[in-house]
Parts: sequence; structure tokens; C-alpha cells
Amino acid sequence: MVGKVAVIHTTVVTCDGINSRLKALVPDAEVMNIVDDSLLNDVKKEGMLTKEVTRRLLTYALEAQDWGAELILNACSSVGEGVDVIRPLLKIPYLKIDEPMARSAVEKGEKIAVYGTVKTTLEPSARLISHIAEAEKKKVVVDSYLASDAFEALTAEMCIRDREKNQEKHNQILEALIRDTGKQYDVLVLAQASMSVLIPCLADITKPILSSMDSGVEAAAKALKG
Repeated sequence: MVGKVAVIHTTVVTCDGINSRLKALVPDAEVMNIVDDSLLNDVKKEGMLTKEVTRRLLTYALEAQDWGAELILNACSSVGEGVDVIRPLLKIPYLKIDEPMARSAVEKGEKIAVYGTVKTTLEPSARLISHIAEAEKKKVVVDSYLASDAFEALTAEMCIRDREKNQEKHNQILEALIRDTGKQYDVLVLAQASMSVLIPCLADITKPILSSMDSGVEAAAKALKG
């Protein structure tokens, strides 16, 4: 048995993708999913991460630790900066899903485009890349592109038969934006875990396209394996 991992989500959209990747990489791991969409809703409402949201994140992290988790994976960049506050208060690692992606972006190029569908995710992701570059004394240009209509399409009220249609609309909006703006950059970053579904649609683009879901889950699996 590899061990237990807790994943803290702010939307159900990320659950299946992260769980399937964890299952593929560490089949014996026991996964605890904590889903609270009010975290993201409150951050969006306030336009920033608040002390109250950070406090609730801490509560979930402590619950995961008490459950016996060997590590926690934060699945949402909008609340990722709260992880930095919480880490010193825990006895177990607390990973940010977008951190490996941000490090890879800095390694792979100097002109970096970051794409997101939620402003409160896009801005922390861009800051994370800039902070890592600064720490590594590397000069980078980070530009952000927001497609809020794609998020609205993905999370629209829907019955089961409409989910595929909404996902398709989400993908089309983002793909058009990326193809229109991405040519001038060395690296293209998909800031949200839910955007990883776009990678097959962009297979003809030869420059690096980075997804937080893939690299973040890989980092969690590696940590679980020791």
C-alpha cells in the first residue's frame, strides 16, 4: 500500500481528471477528495484570497492530516497562496498543483503566456511564475489572457446530456484564444487544472504547452512513492 493522499478541490470539475491520473500513477493509493465550491465562489466574490477562505482551507488540511493522509494536494490556483500560509502549520507536505508547472515554464522559456478562465486563478498563477523566476534570477515576461466566457460555458446549469456540449464550447473558446495569441511566446501555460482537456486539441503546436493537472499530479505521485 502506497498510502493516503487528500485532494482539496474548489469545483467538482477537477475531481475525475485528478483521480484518474492518481489511479494510473499510484494504483494502490487511497484518495480522499474534499470538495468545497464556496471557496472559489468567495474568492471570486471578494476578488482576492481572504483570511476566512484561508482559515477554511486550514480546517480541511487539518482534517486530512487527522485522517492519516501522507500528503495533501491543493487542486485550485485561486487559493494556492493560502497553502504558503498553511504549510508551516502541518506535519505533512501540502503541494500546490500549479507549482511544478510554474517551475517548468521558467525553465523552458523567457516569454510566457498564461491562460485562464477565472481572474482569481490567472493572477496568482502569473505571480507564482514571476516569483519563481525572480528566485532563480531569470528574467521572464509573463502575459496573462482571461477567457471568462469559457468558464461560464463550462459551469452553466445543465442536465447530464448537456455536459459534453458545454465542455466543447469551453474548449472552442480557449483554443481560439490560444491560437490567436500564442505564436509570440516560448511557453504556453494552462493555469487551471480543468483546462488540461485542451492539450489534445493543440497537438499541432510545437512549443511547450503546460498543464497544472498533469505536472501537479505527477509531483504528488512521486512524493507518495517516496
